[in-house]
Amino acid sequence: MIAMTSIAEYRMLLVEDDLALASMVSEFLTPHGFDIAIERRGDLAVERIKAEQPDVVILDVNLPGLDGFSVCRIVRDHFQGPILILTARGEESDEVVGLDAGADDYMAKPVRPRALLARLKTHLRKGPSSETPARRIELGSLTVDASRRTVEVAGEPIDLTTAEFDLLWLLAQHPGEVLDRNDIYQQLHGFKYDGIDRSIDLRVSRLRKKLGDDSHQPERIKSVRGVGYILVGEP
Repeated sequence: MIAMTSIAEYRMLLVEDDLALASMVSEFLTPHGFDIAIERRGDLAVERIKAEQPDVVILDVNLPGLDGFSVCRIVRDHFQGPILILTARGEESDEVVGLDAGADDYMAKPVRPRALLARLKTHLRKGPSSETPARRIELGSLTVDASRRTVEVAGEPIDLTTAEFDLLWLLAQHPGEVLDRNDIYQQLHGFKYDGIDRSIDLRVSRLRKKLGDDSHQPERIKSVRGVGYILVGEP
């Protein structure tokens, strides 16, 4: 267990058993405002994530004690911040498993530090209160409050991850309007959809489950085949 301490804007838990890679990532990110703690074991990372609640978690897949996918799956309901998965081969199967486990993003090794920093900045950008006017949108029983970053369905609070909230907020700003994947990717990630990435689809699937929407016949977040998604005002 290793920790680096500095005056920083963000706290990160980097779960990586390759000390050379962990050191490289830490040395690069620390001057960019990150206070990085390094954990080498997946099983120990679970309790640290729950207890420390860092701003962001980066998980390697192959870890002693517990693999990164399992760590992500276990902590996802207890940690609302971004989780990035590092995949050794960049295979689509690894990416899909990671996103299905609740990860917000993934990167293939070898890690490109500048690309990683760009991804982190995207996921860690300040909430809507610092970038857009504070707003509250009510669509039937669904309430999305951007100033507090909260969501309620029929008055009951719904816990969403940072990435899930960002997607729902984007859809909520355009009720009844079809948003294609290119628009969604451009707004959330800052780059165009590559035609392969399934992260938005899996995020929609998790949103439907949390909002009580039928995954087989969704009434709140509907798919428009070959185009994108539409948020219906009231199912």
